[in-house]
Amino acid sequence: MDLTGSKNHIPNLEDSELTHRIIGCAMRVHTKLGCGFPEVIYQNSLGIELRKAGIVFDREFSMPIYYDTELVGTRRVDFLVEQRITVELKALAALEDVHLAQAKNYLEAYNLRVGLLINFGSKSLEFKRLINTKAPSQKHFGS
Repeated sequence: MDLTGSKNHIPNLEDSELTHRIIGCAMRVHTKLGCGFPEVIYQNSLGIELRKAGIVFDREFSMPIYYDTELVGTRRVDFLVEQRITVELKALAALEDVHLAQAKNYLEAYNLRVGLLINFGSKSLEFKRLINTKAPSQKHFGS
């Protein structure tokens, strides 16, 4: 799994236009609220911004997790955008490797290609763009 850095919008990346729009929505939320709120406040606010931007999403999208062929549980990603991009939010002073691992696991479990990990808890908005190289290009959930 590749990890594409934060802070820079890099053209020619898969779904770069949509991820750029999502990050823009997150920046508007962070600009208005700053850091220090619980994660749910940022989830609700980002949902409002995504709707205002005309971006289709499912909130707290639940999916089954299988081991071999047996159901072993379910997980929920904060947002599934346009059935193809996972968005996991945090409200922490700093992101750690465990948070990246969680976001990567969602991509692999959903068999999707592109995800975002966004942290509202630091003074400046942090985001990481993740690529699941094991998933087919332009993969949508359920297809």
